[in-house]
Amino acid sequence: MAAGKERGAEPEADPEDADVVAGGGYPAACDTAARKLLYDMVSIPSPSGEEGRAAERLVDFFEANGREARIDEVGNVRAPADDAVLLTSHVDTVPGDIPVEVRPAPPEGELPEPSDVRVGDPGDPVLWGRGAVDATGPLVSMAVAAVKTGVSFAGVVREEVDSGGARHLIGDRDAPEAVINGEPSGWQGITLGYRGLLEGTYVNTSESGHSSRPEPNAIQHAIDWWHGVEETFTPDDAETAVFDQVTTKPISVDGGLSDDGLAVETTMDVQLRVPPSRPVDEIHELAEAELSTGSVQWDEPMPPVMESPRTDLARAFRVAIRSADGDVRLLRKTGTSDMNLFAAAWDCPMVTYGPGNSDLDHAPDERLPLSDLDRAVRVLTDVCRERL
Repeated sequence: MAAGKERGAEPEADPEDADVVAGGGYPAACDTAARKLLYDMVSIPSPSGEEGRAAERLVDFFEANGREARIDEVGNVRAPADDAVLLTSHVDTVPGDIPVEVRPAPPEGELPEPSDVRVGDPGDPVLWGRGAVDATGPLVSMAVAAVKTGVSFAGVVREEVDSGGARHLIGDRDAPEAVINGEPSGWQGITLGYRGLLEGTYVNTSESGHSSRPEPNAIQHAIDWWHGVEETFTPDDAETAVFDQVTTKPISVDGGLSDDGLAVETTMDVQLRVPPSRPVDEIHELAEAELSTGSVQWDEPMPPVMESPRTDLARAFRVAIRSADGDVRLLRKTGTSDMNLFAAAWDCPMVTYGPGNSDLDHAPDERLPLSDLDRAVRVLTDVCRERL
């Protein structure tokens, strides 16, 4: 093993044979350790900042299977072991109460209310609940694979808000030999690229005056600046793929008279998504060049990432997916994930992988076929064993 590897107890039992039941009462389809753990985890509300109970359930799972695990200073679940691979996904979900249940996928030609997305073969069991796709399904598949193979695991917090858990993890440990980040890619897909993210807040103040006056006020200046930014980054070629574009989005606008009535104040929160082909610093400069008045306070950017499909890690995934009778898909995603941060900090091969259809991320009909969870566990287990 390379220097700097985290170490922990080797697994004493296959998780399919371990006592990981937390109270019983599982649906009949939840007949394996992985399915039971997923049912438990989805049943525990874990929006960002409230991950504690879900983190404790993960620790219980590892300890029941002979692995040391702990909750660190920021709430991450840490199960250090063989750093040939670090499996990591996020514990938190977005808010939303979706009744947790398992029911069969409907017949061909039908979709369950309120969905317009088909998942699962007709009759196969599908688990509904917040986080089933993003990203509790990937998280659970990684926890089970980590126990099966003895590789390192980290369940991180606050990915949905500020990636605080991933940032702490990066600063608190050495780079592993490889990273598999958990997000829904479908069990047959691996994600190699994400766009970056530049977030900022425009701030301006103008003197108050009668609304009939022709001079623009602070609100109009904010609108004018944003229109300039949008025009700057409108692609010349309408056929340019979204992944290769800089896309712009205002997130919130607040404006009006100051408390003393003597000024008009405005703030506008904005996001710019940055492809790997464009340096974040360049995007920052072009956006600021559109300012005629006011200022922008920029948050720390999240850099874009594009990993090679020719690494040994990507090759191992292709082999494992094909051996499970899957058709490999190589993906690029238009959003961001913790992989952006890992890639910027650690010089090692990495991919993002996990069961679930990402069209259901954050959706009111979030659900995961249990057979997809099983396949993802098999793929991850094969990849980790190939790396050891």
